[in-house]
Amino acid sequence: MSYIPSLNSFYSKKTNTVTILNSKFIRIKKRFCNKIKVKSKWNEELIMDMENKKFHFIAIGGIGMSGLAKYLLELGCSVSGSDIKDSKYIKQLEKLGAKITIGHSAENIQPDMIVVASTAIRETNPEKIRAKELGLKIYHRSDILKMISEGLGRDKKQKFLGFSGTHGKTTTSGLCTYVLEKAGLRPSYCVGGIIPDLNTNAKASDGDFFVAELDESDGTIVKYSPYISVINNLEIDHVDFYKDGFQELLDTFKTHLSHIEKSGKVIVNNDCNGIKKLMEQNPEYRFITFGLTNADYMAVDIEYHEFGSQFSLKKNGEILGKLKLTIPGRHNVYNTVAVCAALLESGIDFSIIQPHFEHFSGMGRRFQLVAEFNGIKIIDDYAHHPSEIKTTLESAKNAADGKLVAIFQPHRYSRLKGLWNNFLKSFDSVDKLYVVDVYAASEDPIDGINSEKFVQALNSINAKYIPGTIDEAAKKIAPELEKGDFVITLGAGDITKIGKAIEAARKAGV
Repeated sequence: MSYIPSLNSFYSKKTNTVTILNSKFIRIKKRFCNKIKVKSKWNEELIMDMENKKFHFIAIGGIGMSGLAKYLLELGCSVSGSDIKDSKYIKQLEKLGAKITIGHSAENIQPDMIVVASTAIRETNPEKIRAKELGLKIYHRSDILKMISEGLGRDKKQKFLGFSGTHGKTTTSGLCTYVLEKAGLRPSYCVGGIIPDLNTNAKASDGDFFVAELDESDGTIVKYSPYISVINNLEIDHVDFYKDGFQELLDTFKTHLSHIEKSGKVIVNNDCNGIKKLMEQNPEYRFITFGLTNADYMAVDIEYHEFGSQFSLKKNGEILGKLKLTIPGRHNVYNTVAVCAALLESGIDFSIIQPHFEHFSGMGRRFQLVAEFNGIKIIDDYAHHPSEIKTTLESAKNAADGKLVAIFQPHRYSRLKGLWNNFLKSFDSVDKLYVVDVYAASEDPIDGINSEKFVQALNSINAKYIPGTIDEAAKKIAPELEKGDFVITLGAGDITKIGKAIEAARKAGV
């Protein structure tokens, strides 16, 4: 298989230290040194290529891109960007000094820019075209995260804790960051969601740890070299990229394992069948395991509550103490044990981190209460993979006093097509299901793959197809909800807006 090129091709064999003296490039706050010695494998030419230049992010408003932009702004870098629409993330970046244009245009690209794009940006994007005309290097967002993880803008290399896997990487990376912050350990971080109480997804700090969510969706996880690599679970997803199936995903993670620091550690979910296959195919590695049965780190004596749980943490047969959670579901027990394993294996004492798990209220868009009116509760969740949906609905069923109503927005035509049969089996817990139109996420439609056809295939479920925009769908669904309904909205697209839209429609008497 072929991988997306990484910065490995830029590695220098002659030196592993680069000095940057130009304060125009890095205007570090007082807690950082003005003369930055970046301990890294980068080629000196690559670093010097950045001096006196600006970072320009194409589609800067996304949760991942905005986090990287915020991090660079906090280092004192000059940042600009563009997006097709305004957002709260863009407003936050502008307050920090970013210059952002609404709309993509060739005029936004200047010769002194370092251009950053994600996999979603097509070759026909006018800014990408202009950058190539000017002979500019176009860096993938993962290249910037790699540079940050290796010490960009710091006089010391922080311990890099990376969280990956098909499910749970945003929650685990966010929870890890939250606990480190509340324990007073001042972590740096770039994660894929807004962390509650901290109200941000990224920060450049001076502690000993850097925490990041590592994305496997486009193969770029092979670029990183973490000290701790937590792999939550592995299932087939992103079928638009992993066209050869699950083995191709396993091959990608095999490469990722080979890049982990020599003194680093791999922490994996021993209860996941996909992880077991990864371990079987890579016997040369020492895997540290977590789970609910037969693992190095285990949750035992678990008690589940309506919106939380409590359990005892066991390490190598020894009970370390109790943990309380205010986030629901069995999957969040796994997430918590994974984070505990990462922090303890990083040398942090359990007593330092133990008190802080109880106060973590969950990442944005993870089982988040967004509206409550007339005895109706609406919860929003990012779940968009069949397994995530099934697990989330099981947690919702436990929390619901009345009927469980789900509103599902399929995310990407390719995912709906590739996992069609799995999606059909994901909604058994619901009393009523509404399905709105597919969120394309830059994909072109696939003939015969749409929400209407999907509802027709759901023979055993009380399901209804709702066409139109999110606002139009909200106005159609609002009158049908009844007192006591526990409503959960599911998907990675703009379905997150429908809860508030339904509430507004009810208040308007629609």
